[in-house]
Amino acid sequence: MNLRKENKALKYFLIIISFIFLGVFLILPLIYIIITALKNGVAAYVNAISDEYAIKAALLTLEATLIAVVVNTIFGVFAAWLITKYTFRGKKILSTFIDLPVTVSPIIAGLIYVLTFGRQSSLFPILDSYGIQIIFAVPGIVLATIFVTFPFISRELIPVLTSQGTDEEEAAALMGAGLFKIFKKVTFPNVKWALLYGIVLCTARSIGEFGAVSVLSGHLRGKTNTLPLYIELLYQGYDFTGAFAASSILVIFAVVVLVLRLVIEKRGEKNLDIKK
Repeated sequence: MNLRKENKALKYFLIIISFIFLGVFLILPLIYIIITALKNGVAAYVNAISDEYAIKAALLTLEATLIAVVVNTIFGVFAAWLITKYTFRGKKILSTFIDLPVTVSPIIAGLIYVLTFGRQSSLFPILDSYGIQIIFAVPGIVLATIFVTFPFISRELIPVLTSQGTDEEEAAALMGAGLFKIFKKVTFPNVKWALLYGIVLCTARSIGEFGAVSVLSGHLRGKTNTLPLYIELLYQGYDFTGAFAASSILVIFAVVVLVLRLVIEKRGEKNLDIKK
């Protein structure tokens, strides 16, 4: 407290530095994207974002994001509940593996899937006999998106469940409540805001994923190009208006996710204050 009172100059200096940093590295690039996207007029912008391939890329991005969020939500809840509520051998190993996608480059993750499901893999003849294509197809994109995002939800839930302890669940069990009822009535109400926050983070990361998806997609326009890949394709083709118009869609997604994040944080803090 005394440090804040006696160092007002330092406080305002840090505020200025923070806003300058955010302005240069975040706000200005976003403004530049919007200005460049609208440089040739609103009509050109509308044509760019309503292009057939742009719409397909956006829909594929949303499809991969939706599947990844659903899968990671189920996995995240189960993994967090297992790690925090039970003691077993290999617990630390499981916890370490959950964090693996954070430390592995997305491009390396893409290459891992290429080696696992590509033509040189021993699994390829089996998959091919059933007509299943992973590499250079939508399933590969979905797998890559799931891989790079699955720690987000579990890592939001684990600290909350750890601080919650097991007393309430044990009391409910002694009163005859079943496992599902304990989760629904005791566990879930305490973690719902952390879960929603993790879902928002997972969604944001899924929408913007580039590296792993780039390796697995094959860059087939209209088939395996997500929105980030489509933007790269337009930019490399010197279609700057189209590239920045498509980028503005990602900016809109980012703003929506940011608003949801702020709302969830505020509701979570309010809920915590009520409990206190």
